[in-house]
Amino acid sequence: MKLAVITGASSGLGEVFARRLAAQGWQLLLAARRAEKLEAIRRELGDGVECFPCDLASTEEAERLARRLEELEPELLVNNAGFGTMGKFHETAYERQAAMVNVHVLATMRLTRAVLPGMVARGRGAVINVSSVAGFFRSAGNVSYCATKGWMNDFTEGLRIELDAVGSPVVVQALCPGFTYTEFHDTLGVDRKMIPGLLWMDAGYVVDESLRALERGELFVIPNWKYQFAAAFAELLPVSWRLALAKASPHKRGRT
Repeated sequence: MKLAVITGASSGLGEVFARRLAAQGWQLLLAARRAEKLEAIRRELGDGVECFPCDLASTEEAERLARRLEELEPELLVNNAGFGTMGKFHETAYERQAAMVNVHVLATMRLTRAVLPGMVARGRGAVINVSSVAGFFRSAGNVSYCATKGWMNDFTEGLRIELDAVGSPVVVQALCPGFTYTEFHDTLGVDRKMIPGLLWMDAGYVVDESLRALERGELFVIPNWKYQFAAAFAELLPVSWRLALAKASPHKRGRT
């Protein structure tokens, strides 16, 4: 039976990935900080689910999980763990900014490195890096989040180039959703009314789009045509226009 590993699996997109994949018959290793939430999901999903409580902001914890993945050789890794912060970079705690880099960048890199050699050797497997449409933008009050998600996009594309160069069929995907109904914004204390309703998406829709695209081997998955257009448009803007647009961003107003 195929094994999928999902980080940040105790809620939000990670939990939805777990439910969708369990329904498809995958065995699961679910990693997250909240052991009690993981255990509740495990009891609900039944056999074939292993819980791995850990905090990926800790390099030691990330290494512990990486070593476990090297033993298990999963067929699918979903690097979903992540969080945001509120406030301007120079006013927020450095420790939180560093933790974000650890989770979004270093843990993603370490866990991908743990599974990729085996996938390449076997000639099958996939890695989904849950990024964000924010990775195509920059935003006041959201500096490190946009920057680390931008790194995830670049990292995933670079992996695709390398895999193509060696003729590997292993699939890598950068999933780049926009505003999604999960605990993410609630944890930040963001007022959803500040964001137009037409920009919000259901978490199930985002995960389904990701898994369908995975079968087609798509590199970038941006659910909803509105965000696809925004991301493509952002790549073409002169810097001065991009800065002006960022100042008027509803995402920025909702977080600062």
